Amino acid sequence: MLLQTKSREVSWNGWALLLRGLVALAVLAFGFTHGARAHSLDDIDAMLQSGEKYFQQIDKPMPDFTLRAADGRVVRPADLAGKVVVLQFIYTSCPDVCPLHAEKIAEVQKMVNSTPMKDRVVFISITTDPRKDTPDALKAYGPTHGLDPANWLFLTTAPDQPEDTTRKLAEAFGHKFTLADDGYQMHGIVTHVIDKEGRWRANFHGLNFQPINLVTFVNALTNNVEHPHYEQHEGWLAKLKNLL
Repeated sequence: MLLQTKSREVSWNGWALLLRGLVALAVLAFGFTHGARAHSLDDIDAMLQSGEKYFQQIDKPMPDFTLRAADGRVVRPADLAGKVVVLQFIYTSCPDVCPLHAEKIAEVQKMVNSTPMKDRVVFISITTDPRKDTPDALKAYGPTHGLDPANWLFLTTAPDQPEDTTRKLAEAFGHKFTLADDGYQMHGIVTHVIDKEGRWRANFHGLNFQPINLVTFVNALTNNVEHPHYEQHEGWLAKLKNLL
C-alpha cells in the first residue's frame, strides 16, 4: 500500500510539473502577442537575479567570429542581426556534460518553438574540436540530442583557420576548453544569450537553471523590452512569476 501511495504521489507530481509548464508557456505566448508591455528588461533581470541563482546579467558586444555551418555556408554575427541567439560551446565526442547541455538547450528550444518566438530565435552550438567534428558529425549531433534544425546551427572553423579558433572564441566568451592528454577537453558549462542588436546580455551557468527562466529572458529580448511601462492590470510576467 505504501508503494502504491508513493507511486501515485510521483505520478501526480509529474503531472503537476507538466501542467505548470504548459500554463507558463501559455502565459509566455500571451506576453509575446501583447508585446510584454507591463515590465522593463530591468524588471526581468531583477526577477531572475533573485529567483534564478545560475543567471548572470551581462551587457557587452558579442565577440566577433567568422565560422562555417555544417552545410558549408559562412556565418558571422552580422548574419544573425534581428535574431535573439542562444549559444553554447560543445564538442561531439564529449562523453558526459556536452550531451546533457545539448539536451538542456533542446528543452529550451522546444518551449521557444511552441510560441511565436520560433522565427525570431536561433540556437547555435559551436564545436571546440573542429578537427574531429566533420560536417557529417555536426549534422547528426543536433537531431540525436533533440535539437530542431529549423532554427539551430552547429558551427565550426573554416578550412583556412587555426584549429584552436573556436576554443579562443570560447575564451572571449569567458570560459576555456582545455585539451587533455586523452583527447578530451576540460571545460565549464555556460549558455550565452545575445540580443537582436548583437549585444551579449546574459549567461546561464551549468545545467541546473530553470529552462522557463531562460525562455522568459529570451521572450523579453524578442519583444525589445527595454523601458518600463505600467498598466493597471497585472502583467504577463507577474502572472508567470506567480506560477513558478
